[in-house]
Formats: sequence, C-alpha cells, structure tokens
Amino acid sequence: MATLSVALLQLATAGYDQAANLAKGEGGCRRAAAQGTDVALFPEMWNIGYAFEAGDAESERPAALARWQAQAVPRDGAFVTHFAHLAAELGMAIAITYLEATPRGPRNAVTLFDRQGREVLTYAKVHTCDFDQPEAALTPGDAFPVAALDTGAGEVRVGAMICFDREFPETARILALDGAELILVPNACPMEDNRTAQMRVRAFENMVAVALANYPAGEDTDGHSVAFHPCVYGSAGESRDTLVARAGEGEEILVARFDLDELRAWRRTEVWGGCFRRPHLYGRLTEDRITEVFARVDQTGRRYDPRER
Repeated sequence: MATLSVALLQLATAGYDQAANLAKGEGGCRRAAAQGTDVALFPEMWNIGYAFEAGDAESERPAALARWQAQAVPRDGAFVTHFAHLAAELGMAIAITYLEATPRGPRNAVTLFDRQGREVLTYAKVHTCDFDQPEAALTPGDAFPVAALDTGAGEVRVGAMICFDREFPETARILALDGAELILVPNACPMEDNRTAQMRVRAFENMVAVALANYPAGEDTDGHSVAFHPCVYGSAGESRDTLVARAGEGEEILVARFDLDELRAWRRTEVWGGCFRRPHLYGRLTEDRITEVFARVDQTGRRYDPRER
C-alpha cells in the first residue's frame, strides 16, 4: 500500500514577529518529519499569522494597512527560502504560506517545496476577501496550478486553494480537472460544521484527497484542521466515513495518512469528478453578470465589480 502522509501544522504565531514565526515554523516541520511525514502544511499566511493590527480609530486604518503591506516578503527572500533549505535537509515537502511581495502589490501565497528543496508550485489566493481590509488590498491570483510532487510514496499530483477559495466549488473542480489528487488548503477562519462539510464535499465530488491546516482557537479561528478522502465505500461495498483526521482546538501537529492505491482505484472506476460533466451547458458559470440577490458592496462602499480585480 502506498501511503501519503500530510502534517497539518495547527500552530499559533507571533503576529508580525517574523523571526519568531520562522523559528516556530521550523520546529513544527522538524516535529512533523520525525513522524515520517511526506508533506508539512502551514495555515494561511504564516509569516505574519494572518495578523492585521488595525487600530481603534478609522483615522488609523491607512497607516495600519501600510504597515501590514510592509510585512510582505519576496518569494526568493530569506523567509521563504529558509523552508526550501529545510525541506531538503529533512527530506520532506513543505507548503509554506506568506504575504508575498510582488511588483503589483502583496499576494496571499503558498509555495510548495519538494523533498529536495525545489519549488514545484506557487499559488496565490484567487478569491480574496474583497469585502474588508486588509484583503481588499491584496492582488488576487489568476491561475489554479497543479504540479507533480515527488514524495516517498511516489509522484503525487498536488494543487492548493487558500481559505475563502474553498467556498467556491469552481476552485477545487478546476484543480481536479487538471489532475490534482491532493488539494492542500491553508486556512485562517473558524471551521464550524458547514465549512468542515465543504471539505468533505470537495473531496467527494472531485474524487480527491483534501487536507486543511488552520490556526488554533483564538480571536478569529478555532482549530479543527481536517482531512478527507473521497472513498465513501470500502472494498466490500460497505458505507464508510471519509474523515481521515480532525484536530481539536489547541496547538497540534496532526498527521493525515491517505491510501494512494485506494484513492487512485476510486478515481479510475467511480462516476464523480469530471466523468459525466456537460460543460457545454455551463456557460452561465463564466459570465460576470451578477444576479441581484448576490450583489454586494466592497470595503469602500461601492458595488463590487469582479472585473476590477
């Protein structure tokens, strides 16, 4: 049996103290590697812990936003490349998350390094939370990459979606259509029953493994990192739970283990995912016409127009 293990690093950060976050993140990776893990996954925007020190007065918001944007780090800078070197040292893939500095402005990004320390995938959050700062100041991603990841269990096709991305079924479907077997989900929000159910459904409807890493319980999060596989029936045809692992509320390194042979057999024989789609009827999904009940304003109070993003 080929088993792929993913460590969900449900750890608290030190906010804007990036040196402390780097050190704690390294420690978490080392603990994950000691458990024989193939991939270590961080929660969303690890370099600053998804922190935004907004201040109490509206007049303080511009300065707070500028300070937040200044926390962005380059993909080839010391913070990110530290985890490339660590991945090579530990012989374990690492999916490190961060506020990425780019010429077009900061992005909410994850970079996946393989066990040789090579960058195999960088993904920026496409569905930014444009209804509020600071995410309204982000530059959204514009693609859903899938990459081949070399692991001790063999080559695995991997994609990623970040937090709010998982609330749009199109994200996981595109990844699945492009061959993803595993979807990594860095997260930073409460994982109540409905959001947890989303992950179960994304796995089932796309015939993929899903692994989500969240922050422990705090002001805006509640832990409960989670992983699901899609196989709702066992080898004897019996119904089964697709939950692979679920964390509690506190700090934890939870290792989710996926049977790749079972997953691939399921994908070759079952009827979901891309098997019986009728995409010639789905044109409405790609129109930017907004049904009035879904019309919203952005954080400036103007009607939200996705074409402006």
